[in-house]
Amino acid sequence: MMRRALSLARKGLGKTSPNPAVGCVLLKDGVIVGEGWHRKAGTPHAEVHALAAASGMARGADVFVTLEPCSHHGRTPPCADALIAAGVARVFVGMQDPNPLVSGKGIAALRSAGIHVECGILEKECRLLNEPFIKHTTTGLPFVILKSAMTLDGRTATASGDSKWITSEISRRYVHRLRATVDAVMVGVGTVVADDPQLTCRMGVRGRDPLRVIVDSRLRTPPDAALFSLDSPAKTLFATIDSDSPAAAEFEARGAEILRCREEEGRVDLSDLLAGLGSRGIQSVLLEGGRELAGAALHKGLIDKFLLFFAPKLLGGADGCGLFAGSGPERMADAHPLRDLVVRRFGQDILVEGYPERTCLPD
Repeated sequence: MMRRALSLARKGLGKTSPNPAVGCVLLKDGVIVGEGWHRKAGTPHAEVHALAAASGMARGADVFVTLEPCSHHGRTPPCADALIAAGVARVFVGMQDPNPLVSGKGIAALRSAGIHVECGILEKECRLLNEPFIKHTTTGLPFVILKSAMTLDGRTATASGDSKWITSEISRRYVHRLRATVDAVMVGVGTVVADDPQLTCRMGVRGRDPLRVIVDSRLRTPPDAALFSLDSPAKTLFATIDSDSPAAAEFEARGAEILRCREEEGRVDLSDLLAGLGSRGIQSVLLEGGRELAGAALHKGLIDKFLLFFAPKLLGGADGCGLFAGSGPERMADAHPLRDLVVRRFGQDILVEGYPERTCLPD
């Protein structure tokens, strides 16, 4: 039943921020009598949808919910109170809510009402579902996912800079679906100049476009870039250290937003940028390019998850572009290890998912 609740919760991914994605199932006499998921921030939570579906069958039912029921009045009433009023018998919880406004209070309220509660059912899977929410709630910072595509010999572009296309259409469509689940997509100005990207959800993918974040320390983005003429409700934000330049006013006049960041060695301080995004409620950032930006994020320890696509191609030779700019370690012992690897196939392409050995997520 918790796996079913997780499946329901995934339907809300990309739609519930700044709230978590949550699924709920009500079971009575071995039969599902109600189920639901949180669909959008400010609307009823998963438990409320499940109770409405169950109607009078909720009394005496078992509840399976991926996240601890809330116990405070926010934009919606407390779900713990709704479960108590409905007379449910037992509640099985995937994980405790890291939000300090809840954090065990919902479970305590249920137990005080005489309802049996068990927590930690498929907890790892429930935590994976809401990694951005957990990171942002506990640190105030967004969860950063690095996505890149490369050949089997580790090249993200040819020596001339050509990178279209390394991976297959099925892999690229997956990335567009991924964009629909994150709050922001980030690239460096070098990628904008070289590729003129749109950074929207396309290829038949339905979903909201993420905020487009361009790290452009000196506002070098061409005025005719596609970013300025998109038919998209999402905004474009330029992170810069040169917000007083004439280009800043021009960009703002064309609908973009300018975010001044601290300077670090003549460039945007990425730590300051992420803190600024986090303060705006951005929970997740998909870092898509380029190598200067990726290298800086890696060396500063800002990446929380890696999504590395490998296509069955070889460029050969010593030229071509690698994934990261900057100097690497001299000893293999000082390499950046990854853990919890998952390998998947997308047609002939291979996706390797992994996490840095260091993690900002609490156990």
